[in-house]
Parts: sequence; structure tokens; C-alpha cells
Amino acid sequence: MKKIYKYLLATVFVLTVNPIKAQILQPVHWSYAAKKTGVNEAVVFLKADIDEGWHVYSQQVAPGGPVKTSFKFNLSADYILVGSVTEPKPINRFEDVFGMTVSFFEKSVIFQQKLKLKKGQTKVSGTLEYMTCNDEKCLPPDNVEFTIPVK
Repeated sequence: MKKIYKYLLATVFVLTVNPIKAQILQPVHWSYAAKKTGVNEAVVFLKADIDEGWHVYSQQVAPGGPVKTSFKFNLSADYILVGSVTEPKPINRFEDVFGMTVSFFEKSVIFQQKLKLKKGQTKVSGTLEYMTCNDEKCLPPDNVEFTIPVK
């Protein structure tokens, strides 16, 4: 009887957990790359591919608006960050939900960070935070860890 109960309980657990997992929306897909631009210089690229109808916010969002995209790079003796993360020109539009004009990107966006290298090869790691919305809803902000090899 105990075996049947355990089997039944395991079956119920599997059947209830899988549908919940399948319902999680992930309309933004991140990818990363790096390119050496000189002997001691490189640029890392953080690309967001955004599903149709969704958008990701710029790094430049006024207080009271959505969570802006931000980047935190882990400290390393292998490189120094040169300047701040750059982004292309965003779309600016008034959004009723926030009651203000906000800056965002649709379809895809590539953020770039320049580096001064102290070693020929390294790995750049850190965390990015972003928020995504469509015309009907916003998803909670998400934190994504990244590691980008620089060769």
C-alpha cells in the first residue's frame, strides 16, 4: 500500500509541476560575445533578442518608471572597464501604465562595454538586470548572470 501511495504522490507531483514550468514567459533571450580591438583592448557585446510584441527598457529611465536595464561587472585583475555600457538610440514613447515617456528597445538590442586588458585572454563576468513589457502586461524584473570569454 505504501508503494502505491508513493507512486501516486510522485505522479501527481510530476503532473502539476511540469505545466507550471511550461507557463513561465521568457520573451527575452540573451547572448554574449567579445572582440579584441587591439593588443590590450576589447569590447564585450550583450545582446537581447526580444520576442514580437515585447520590449526591454533602456539604461536611461527616469525615476518612477519601469526598471531600467543595468549591468554589474565582477571585479578582475585581468581587465579595467573603459567608460560605461553603451547602447543604440532607443524608442521613446509615452506609456500609460507608468504615466510617463520611457525609452526602450524592440526586436533586438546590443549593449557594449569597452575593456582595457591586462592579460591576453580572460573571462568577463557579471550580472544584468532588465524588465520587459508588452501592451498588456509587464513581467517582474529578472537578473541574469553572464560569463564572456575574451580571447
